[in-house]
Amino acid sequence: MGFVGVVCEYNPFHNGHEYHLRESLRRTKAEGVVCVMSGDFVQRGEAAIYSKFARAEAACRGGADVVFELPLLWSLASAEGFARGAVGLLGALGAATLSFGMEAERTEDLDFLARKLLEPQTIAGIRALMAEDATLSFAAARQTVLERSAGPAARLLEGPNNILAVEYLKAIYDLRLELAPLGVRRLGSEHDGAGEGNSRSASELRALLRRGEKTAAFLPAAVAAVYEKDTAMGRGMPSREVLETAILSRLRTLDASRCAAVPDASGGLAERLEKAAAEEPSLDAVYAAVKNKRLAMSRVRRAVMCAALGVEDGMANGTPPYARLLAATARGRELLGEIKKMSAVPIVSKPASVRELADESVRIFTLGAAAHDLYVLGYRAAEERRGGADWRTGPKIIE
Repeated sequence: MGFVGVVCEYNPFHNGHEYHLRESLRRTKAEGVVCVMSGDFVQRGEAAIYSKFARAEAACRGGADVVFELPLLWSLASAEGFARGAVGLLGALGAATLSFGMEAERTEDLDFLARKLLEPQTIAGIRALMAEDATLSFAAARQTVLERSAGPAARLLEGPNNILAVEYLKAIYDLRLELAPLGVRRLGSEHDGAGEGNSRSASELRALLRRGEKTAAFLPAAVAAVYEKDTAMGRGMPSREVLETAILSRLRTLDASRCAAVPDASGGLAERLEKAAAEEPSLDAVYAAVKNKRLAMSRVRRAVMCAALGVEDGMANGTPPYARLLAATARGRELLGEIKKMSAVPIVSKPASVRELADESVRIFTLGAAAHDLYVLGYRAAEERRGGADWRTGPKIIE
């Protein structure tokens, strides 16, 4: 049976996520669920609504058994890099199944698209279209090429969960992993849409939280309690205004070489970023100054965040060289014993033990720790803003 692997951000964890974990276990009869979760900064190029430690505990209270961190380099990568890093790590840990949410009716349809996107002629066709039209985005070029070769099935890539699911499937094939894919259809609202009843998307919940509105009805009770406790301790949602000032202060120290080193900095992005970072008064203004017709806003946000946090092009090549444990349940602790026997990468339970690993692992962890130091500056309680917390904080074990 083995265990089910899940790639996630849980930003924040909600009722739909609980359903996905429960359904994954029901359909596989697996020994447990192991998650690889983004850290304090997520793939859309933003700070997470709650810290990685609170979100990992919430995941375990909501049905996960073990939560590992997806290091910063892959958390802030493109959808392809994000998927490769997370799926590669789950493969290295020994997952038997990869379970993901989707808008599609059938996993087979997404598998068909994944295989199409890996074909040399598809890759060449996308590059050719983008070379012909300097204003055409990658997503638009991909859609055009797929419509020619895959027909109506290409429209499935209009669903954001389907897009990530296809990238997960591509990663399985590209890395030659023995992972059985399991698609679970989403319940309730679309990824970025408004929902009804007790089902809400993560983006809608973030909007509610930022307006100071109640969200407990849309979360499992044990998960809501984690967030409430975190907030009561003076952590909770970091101040967006404080983080914006901290990020802008870093951006204003950038020079041309550091802007050019940002991932996906081609097409004039580096030059516009250098100018915007030096002049613009807000992050929204920086984003607007950097964006053009070819660049999706998510790519711009990631580029800006990578520049501020020191993430450079090529750092996220390959897959994570270690697995940092964030949280586990009692069942998860038993599962960890089996994972350690078969894992192809070292398991990091004590953060300081990273220093015993190869230089690459130390460098990756250090970047993530520095990002956490910036993240905590947004906390309300002064004591919670102390630096170095990532090196001191061990996993949360839930008995």
